[in-house]
Amino acid sequence: MKPLEIYVHIPFCVKKCNYCDFLSAPSTGAQRQKYVESLCGHIRSCGETAKAYRVVSIFIGGGTPSILEGEQIAAIFKAVRDTFYIEESAEITIEMNPGTVTADKLRAYRSFGINRLSIGLQSADDKELRILGRLHTFEDFLKTYRMARGEGFRNINIDLISAVPGQTIESFKRTLLRTVSLSPEHISAYSLIIEEGTPFFEIYGEGAHKEKICDAHGHPQLPDEDSERQMYYDTKRILKEYGYHRYEISNYAKDGYECRHNLGYWNRTEYLGFGDGAASFFDHKRWVTGEKPKMLSREEEMEEYMFLGLRMINGVSKLRFKKEFGITMESIYKQVLADMESKRLLEQDGDFVRLTERGLDVSNYVMSEFLL
Repeated sequence: MKPLEIYVHIPFCVKKCNYCDFLSAPSTGAQRQKYVESLCGHIRSCGETAKAYRVVSIFIGGGTPSILEGEQIAAIFKAVRDTFYIEESAEITIEMNPGTVTADKLRAYRSFGINRLSIGLQSADDKELRILGRLHTFEDFLKTYRMARGEGFRNINIDLISAVPGQTIESFKRTLLRTVSLSPEHISAYSLIIEEGTPFFEIYGEGAHKEKICDAHGHPQLPDEDSERQMYYDTKRILKEYGYHRYEISNYAKDGYECRHNLGYWNRTEYLGFGDGAASFFDHKRWVTGEKPKMLSREEEMEEYMFLGLRMINGVSKLRFKKEFGITMESIYKQVLADMESKRLLEQDGDFVRLTERGLDVSNYVMSEFLL
């Protein structure tokens, strides 16, 4: 049986955050129940497909999946278990926001087999949380985190965002130190991206008269480029000092707690996505729920192998490239590899090609060079 990952999207939240461009929105209880029933039907429709696969990871994302009632999460897991063979050791994650879970919900999660939590903190500074449009305080987060530990969860990720409007180098350091003091197993640290269609884009987006708008309406300025770069370096330094190794551009873990679901994505393990806006990669095709699957060309798969794999600190395997495509990496990318090595952005270590520290700093540029 071939390995398969499952992603389930729950597009509901209490309130849309100012930076969020994910498919999510507030909803009524009736809307959520109707969605869950439809979702379960979609999952069960994959019975024939499931026969050749073993599920190695499940990720319930959103939105805010923890907004659902325990019975609704139970229904989703029953549909998955009735349809797919799930490995006993599978990693099963649910995302949550502080203030949306109770001890009863957490106990229910454990009974469904959920063994990993991903909690959206974003910042340990209450003023920055308000600017981001979050509904919780740092104290709310602490209550949720301690409750999760009390209910026996021993694999917890905390999400953080840097370069928040009004954030300083010192305030972000405090967020990092407060986070590591809790000793979560995993930390995802992202730099804020101003996405089109979000409230932040109206203030800070391309073409906005940023200084005038900020001054006129009292919006805090974004950190300057030097400050943003220092936050990036502080993240690497502080997390390393506290025992977190960087295994992907934005992800850090204690030994043995790397997110298996994300590693599968970067390694191009097949996965099926269920729910509105969920993406799938299966049988050499990619699609989003409701759209027609697109067959990837051989060149597109080679590109993906490189730019997804190079996100990982260990890099990409030349032997695996040859096994998958029947041709050597050098025969396709000889000039690019030579150019990137000469600029000290890539290095080779035996079978592996990976980004250097300098290459990680300009990873988007390096990865773009592997487009055929």
